Amino acid sequence: MGEELLWVEIQDNIGWIKINREKKLNALNQNLIDALHHTFIDFQNNPEVRVIILTGSGDKAFVAGADIAEFSDFGPSEAARLAAHGNRVLFDQVAHLEKPVIAAINGYALGGGLELAMACHLRIASKNAKMGLPEVSLGIIPGYGGTQRLPNLIGKGKAMEMILTGDMVNADQALLLGLVNQVVQPEDLLESAVVLAERIIKNAPNAIKNAIKAINAADGSKSGFQVEEMMFSNCFGTEDFKQRVNAFLKKR
Repeated sequence: MGEELLWVEIQDNIGWIKINREKKLNALNQNLIDALHHTFIDFQNNPEVRVIILTGSGDKAFVAGADIAEFSDFGPSEAARLAAHGNRVLFDQVAHLEKPVIAAINGYALGGGLELAMACHLRIASKNAKMGLPEVSLGIIPGYGGTQRLPNLIGKGKAMEMILTGDMVNADQALLLGLVNQVVQPEDLLESAVVLAERIIKNAPNAIKNAIKAINAADGSKSGFQVEEMMFSNCFGTEDFKQRVNAFLKKR
């Protein structure tokens, strides 16, 4: 499945995905989006995989944006289909995956690349990473969820500034904004992602799945709290819950 586009491996309950378009700065095109979609499905359905780590090849870019040549001559109707397809098969898919996805941002994450990182559940950036949504400089706006996810992560005011100016932020600025969870030296990036994955893997898979669903429903409305109540109750009665609670009570 697209060996030229992705490097895929499972190791110690971690599903690894490395985007393999280094010469194109790992830019997203439709073939890559579809290849990622199928890989995430495979990992979702594989009980051996507990956490997924997504990164880019090389040391320059996680994903430097969408492959502009692919849509440079599109009209409004074609652009609408492009955005709808991308969101359905990849960006929304990642955001709602039942297994945590960690973006290991190894360089530029711009446009669709930052949108992909924001769709992931957690983000670790190398010190040399730079992030931004520069679409307005091309006469368009983010179309893969950027105008929705960035305000949720860093607040409306700062998101408005980043999107309207198209300015990039460096890794340390991204950390202060809450756009990334950690910043590490480039040589420590993948190991730091593994350490974070291992902290998650030690916990109950069913609880992780339900926590993701509840957090994704968080918008301050009553319905968000109702989803949390439902996901909370779904954790009870499972064998995992019984074993862990019994172990805790015996230890106490």
